[in-house]
Amino acid sequence: MPNILSVKNLSYYYQDGDTRRFILRDASFDFERGKFYTILGESGSGKTTFLAMIAALDTPKGGEVLFEGVNISRIGYENYRRNKVGMVFQSYNLIPYMTAVENVLVAMSITENKIPKDKKATAYNLLRYVGIDKTKADRTVNKLSGGEQQRVAIARAVATDVDLLLADEPTGNLDEEKEMEIVEIFKSLAHDYNKCVIIVTHSSDIAAQADEVIRLKKGVFTYDGQFSG
Repeated sequence: MPNILSVKNLSYYYQDGDTRRFILRDASFDFERGKFYTILGESGSGKTTFLAMIAALDTPKGGEVLFEGVNISRIGYENYRRNKVGMVFQSYNLIPYMTAVENVLVAMSITENKIPKDKKATAYNLLRYVGIDKTKADRTVNKLSGGEQQRVAIARAVATDVDLLLADEPTGNLDEEKEMEIVEIFKSLAHDYNKCVIIVTHSSDIAAQADEVIRLKKGVFTYDGQFSG
């Protein structure tokens, strides 16, 4: 099966006078469907920059990002973000005055992917899958707990029927118990629904749950395979 996402010699830097300060240097890796990956690194290691590159939120200074073998610049960044990739943020980025189900429906309304005819029933089903029952689904999201809002954000990310899910420190605002509950959802999406899930984190606890771990240190990839502590 071809890789869903590949990065080839990916680099990012900023210019400081005559000097290039590299945040990411010659990163290469292939990502497959059905696997849960973590990009592990300390603050400032380049992991958020890497995520921005593969999410088409920023453009690399060198190298390329390929989705199913095609450079995402050829797919079109907006098209890629709308139809190929789902994103989960640490700060949730939900629309606070809307209900949970309305937040999911908004995501469905902007994609060109094929969505079931009964969008509302599908949205409720997705929310139920991530642990949000109908009573909570009908509440405005600012009346939900942090863990519940993150579950809504995950449901919104998968609502567009994408196979690639990216998450930026998705459990950073949660306690340890809620963190593991969220990680279990991501693992299920990878293993039970054949999604490619990539999480950037500084948490070794999350990395220990991943199928494959990539360490980032000063902008350079080190591949460990499974987490080894």
